[in-house]
Amino acid sequence: METTQRSLRYMIEKWLLMAPATSARVKRGSHASSDGRRCVCVEACRSTGPFSIYFFRQGDGDWDVLPHGSKRPAMGVV
Repeated sequence: METTQRSLRYMIEKWLLMAPATSARVKRGSHASSDGRRCVCVEACRSTGPFSIYFFRQGDGDWDVLPHGSKRPAMGVV
């Protein structure tokens, strides 16, 4: 089994390659919750103007652009 962790730096570089920017900075972040999840806003500038991307830390330590889904009740098959 291959284990690759997606660091915040890796995810920022990945998304900025999709939308070339001249500069980027972390604009704001949230404090970690009790389960270790947090959110960071990265602002990048390009020729058409600034844009922001939010990155969310998942329960396993990876970062993604989608927030981690909360656990919900589910029915199983017996």
